[in-house]
Amino acid sequence: MLWDKVAGVYDLFTILSNGRVNRKLTAVVAGMIEPGDQVLECACGTGMLSKAIGPRCGELTATDFSVGMLRQAKKNCAHMANVKIKRANIMKLKCADGAFDKVVAGNVIHLLDSPQEALAELLRVCKTGGKAIIPTYISHKGAAKPHLLIRLLKTIGIDFKKQFDFAAYQEFFRTAGYQNVEYTLIDGKIPCAVAVITKEE
Repeated sequence: MLWDKVAGVYDLFTILSNGRVNRKLTAVVAGMIEPGDQVLECACGTGMLSKAIGPRCGELTATDFSVGMLRQAKKNCAHMANVKIKRANIMKLKCADGAFDKVVAGNVIHLLDSPQEALAELLRVCKTGGKAIIPTYISHKGAAKPHLLIRLLKTIGIDFKKQFDFAAYQEFFRTAGYQNVEYTLIDGKIPCAVAVITKEE
């Protein structure tokens, strides 16, 4: 798996390529976590968001499909006793309905063949009144083509199924049937849009 191969250099890559946006992103996501929260993170990668979520929540279950990424996440989160690292498939989570106060899935929606199905699965395991937090890298408004870095990632085999600008990202959730969604836009070299869905009855 490609993600296993790049896991060892992924932290350095994210710092050098989009560090300012990622620092703001971790602060935004951490600010949405409350003491005592039971949190599930899907597509945790090497633990960039996990490191910010862990100190603020009751317990974090950080998951990914890549064994290599999980190995790095385990190293990066080893100092936090309340963080569990597990392998999981975002499309088929082995969790009970309504098990988590917050569900986080960072920078994965645009890589999936069936993102609407993934959203439904994330909301399934989220408690009523809880929140699904979905950050995704997007394109600048009006950009004729993706950022050079995105094009380079494609050349090494990372398959972007969808490309969003901010308006298209909002439309994606509306089309999927989600109305109670709040958005935060983090601008920068490669912007990131954070969608927060509050699970209703």
